[in-house]
Amino acid sequence: MKIVLPLPRALTSTFVVAMEHLPFDVGSFVPWRVGGPHRKAAISAIRGGSLSVTHHASPWRPVGATLTDDERRRLRRTKGHLVVATTAPPCELPANVQVARAVARALARECDGVLIDPLTGSAILTCGRCAGEPSDFRLGDDWLAWDLQVHDAATCPPWDPADTAVCDCLRVTSRGLRRFALPEITLDGAACAHNLCATNLLRTVAHRLVTDHLTDVATHPDATERRIDDFLRIQPSDRPDGDGLPFGVQLTPYDADAGELGRTGSIRRLKVGPVPGTGQITCLKVGPPSGFTGSLNDWLCAAQGAGHTTLTSIGCRTPDPAQVLAA
Repeated sequence: MKIVLPLPRALTSTFVVAMEHLPFDVGSFVPWRVGGPHRKAAISAIRGGSLSVTHHASPWRPVGATLTDDERRRLRRTKGHLVVATTAPPCELPANVQVARAVARALARECDGVLIDPLTGSAILTCGRCAGEPSDFRLGDDWLAWDLQVHDAATCPPWDPADTAVCDCLRVTSRGLRRFALPEITLDGAACAHNLCATNLLRTVAHRLVTDHLTDVATHPDATERRIDDFLRIQPSDRPDGDGLPFGVQLTPYDADAGELGRTGSIRRLKVGPVPGTGQITCLKVGPPSGFTGSLNDWLCAAQGAGHTTLTSIGCRTPDPAQVLAA
């Protein structure tokens, strides 16, 4: 079965720099003082109008951001903020968002500001080894974040690495795939003790989806939609360490606001927009293939155990990896 993903004509991605005061003129700073490999592209984007920087003389108030106490303390002292925005067709990804973030990094360093990615809801380091935007694109360079929630009416047993089958209260959802014209992905119904296993598996799936997607939109720049298989075979090369055995993943269009039918209790749902009813798939549920006969927890742990045996320390029991290869 194919899943149809509409491709927009253009995507807008933004970054926010919150600061106490702006000690320079933005027009004279950008892009001439953007260093590194993205300077020429920044100059071209500013001149062409696909990249903009606007100054707002008011504090920026985060909504749904996951920040440290120090970052929140710094935000409380700010009196203004800059918004760096890039608008471009999907075929220009990921170069255009890298350029925008390079400009935001340079601005944050110059005014000693806090750089925030509103889509992931997290701050981006602008000092030390993370001062500049890398020349190569890697999804693990703060392009994704993870929303971990548990059902508030869940009755989990005492944490026991040997017995998690009765717990299914965990839900993990990505934050950031929308930037690449992809739905967010979620894993719903795992044991809360498996939060690291679930996040690692989703990170691997996201890496595969983004890699395939960027290749496809670059090859077909005029496409208005993309069709992907609802079954995905994850290879060792899709893992950050390139290790492990292949395993299967079933992708299902998912209403992130409704959750699983028949579940008791409520859960604070992450909005992945646009609103339901528009016909656009905003979220894909990640689960075991149809041929897998065990529970979600069994599949999750087997898929991770196939290449990440160290994860057994957080309670992942590792059944026969051959089960994961089903379908």
